[in-house]
Amino acid sequence: MSVSRSVSGRLPDFPWDHLTPYGDRARAHADGIVDLSVGTPVDPTPEVVQRALVAAADSPGYPLTIGLAETRQACVDWLSRSFGVTGLGLDGVLPVIGSKELIASVAQHLGVEEGDLVVYPELAYPTYEVGAALVGADTLATDSLTSIGPRTPKILWINSPSNPTGRVLPVDHLKKVVDWCRERGVLLISDECYLELTWTGEPAVSVLHPDVCGGSAEGILAVHSLSKRSNLAGYRCAFVAGDPAVIGELLAVRKNLGLQMPAPQQHAMIAALNDDAHVVEQHARYAARRVKLKAALEGAGFTIDHSEGALYLWASRGEDCWETVSWFADRGILVAPGSFYGVAGQQHVRVALTATDERIDAAVARLG
Repeated sequence: MSVSRSVSGRLPDFPWDHLTPYGDRARAHADGIVDLSVGTPVDPTPEVVQRALVAAADSPGYPLTIGLAETRQACVDWLSRSFGVTGLGLDGVLPVIGSKELIASVAQHLGVEEGDLVVYPELAYPTYEVGAALVGADTLATDSLTSIGPRTPKILWINSPSNPTGRVLPVDHLKKVVDWCRERGVLLISDECYLELTWTGEPAVSVLHPDVCGGSAEGILAVHSLSKRSNLAGYRCAFVAGDPAVIGELLAVRKNLGLQMPAPQQHAMIAALNDDAHVVEQHARYAARRVKLKAALEGAGFTIDHSEGALYLWASRGEDCWETVSWFADRGILVAPGSFYGVAGQQHVRVALTATDERIDAAVARLG
């Protein structure tokens, strides 16, 4: 029991617990809640994926941690076809059981220790901090390489398109970060779970694109998820790609822990990665919802910052984020306070696009 307490004591408070009373108030609305707080898919899992899962349901044996060769090849082919990634072999890909599991455990699995430094964006997915806290590492939230100071981080995280802000990092910036990390021997991990979801400006670019990394994955990992692009959050399908030496270290640890993606999910993942049509359809759904919701928010006096990509609108009206959360809750709408993602988010809320067309329309009507 004392061990459990000491481990949990390292972790930040689970932020979503603080949102519960606002959710209760929103649910009391006469027309029910419009939940725009969590980016969980609500549209159907594509038929091509469901069929692949069913066809692979007879799977009595243990899967391998490294995954099927066909699964890894589908990842390589998708990165090449969709994002121009070159030179990546099967030894540079590892299927994982959802991207959050990988993000939370990678510091521990790669030997980051107490007193080491992990750096992540100023506004960031909280699990970067959780993974560092579990091993007792020091953390720094910053978007500026010059502010890191004389210490050499063990891991530097970047995220484009960003959760929560939707900011998309350009090629020149990504290349600068790659060069900085390589000069110092820092492992760069790029969270690219929203890479296919851009709305305005230039498309998002993978850190593994040759224009960014020079055609070499040395010192780089990229994390990808099928949860958002294929409505597969319930399947826990994701993968990490990049430097084969680092992938090999992860594989060695994960073998000993028995971390294995189930074989039926791997076949579903292959089907999803090999089919582009459903991604185009889902992108169009989100784009239409985004247009409606953005216009309604701006009509209600909100400013939308960044939000070029990902599944969120980063909205502000210049007040404390919890006052804004309360304002939405009074209208039966639940949003996430920006402070969940860092102190720099104190005057913003994150508004998710992941609701049905009917619920988006309800939100628009209430905002009007």
